[in-house]
Amino acid sequence: MPPVSVEAWAKVNLYLHVTGKRPDGYHLLDSLVVFAGIGDTLRVEAADDLSLSVDGPTAALLDGMGGNIVLDAAQALARAAQIPALARIHLTKRLPVAAGIGGGSADAAATLLALSRLWGVTLPPAQLHALALALGADVPVCLRRRPTRMGGIGDTLAEVPPLPAAWLVLVNPRIGLSTPAVFKARQGCFSAPQPLESSPADAEQLAAMLAHRGNDLTDAAISLVPDIAEVLQMLQTTPECLLARMSGSGATCFGLFAGQAQADAAAAAIAAVHGQWWCKSAPLLSAS
Repeated sequence: MPPVSVEAWAKVNLYLHVTGKRPDGYHLLDSLVVFAGIGDTLRVEAADDLSLSVDGPTAALLDGMGGNIVLDAAQALARAAQIPALARIHLTKRLPVAAGIGGGSADAAATLLALSRLWGVTLPPAQLHALALALGADVPVCLRRRPTRMGGIGDTLAEVPPLPAAWLVLVNPRIGLSTPAVFKARQGCFSAPQPLESSPADAEQLAAMLAHRGNDLTDAAISLVPDIAEVLQMLQTTPECLLARMSGSGATCFGLFAGQAQADAAAAAIAAVHGQWWCKSAPLLSAS
């Protein structure tokens, strides 16, 4: 079997409402998740043991973070398929970590997809979904790799109306942020679910629809990492930015743009002022 490569696209929450809290402490969410055409790359090939190597511009950020979700995913899939976990895995890391764009979750999902092909494994969808959820709340949606409404604790996934072509500028101040810490810092009431019920005609209409929704974790994240407010302000004042918002539990924020030229110009302008920030432009992916 030749090597298999899968892209682990950045996950972006166009809106994120916290709708409740379960007795076990897990929060319930309503979110429109999309994927940007930038991410990590996962490559697997046959081997006599299980190993992981990592390179890439943000690889050093994984140092000292303990166990790796990529290896966890490989071992979980092997157990489920009742086969030995034998593969040489290589991760090229480009996304920042603990950044609100699902880097680790996307890597885990890409691992499941790549190794399923390498090993010839086809798990029933419900079993694969449960396996992914056990790895992390965002892993199931990252397996879908297309615009999705995410509910519950990440376990309830549904189709959304078709989305128009658009571009995103992703900006992170290179400060990691713990998801549990953000939820702990969150205050205020819960929000009602607000799923998109119709398909926006273009990026401008998508921005108008999203303007009536928000990210309920923004204030909590800013209380922990004040730089997020500066990132949002920078995006909001960039010419032709249709909407600026934080993704997930931060600290990455995104700007929504109608086209590539506008997004590329915005990313260049922000990088010129804040060269220390992680700043990338990428298309909004409408399908896998």
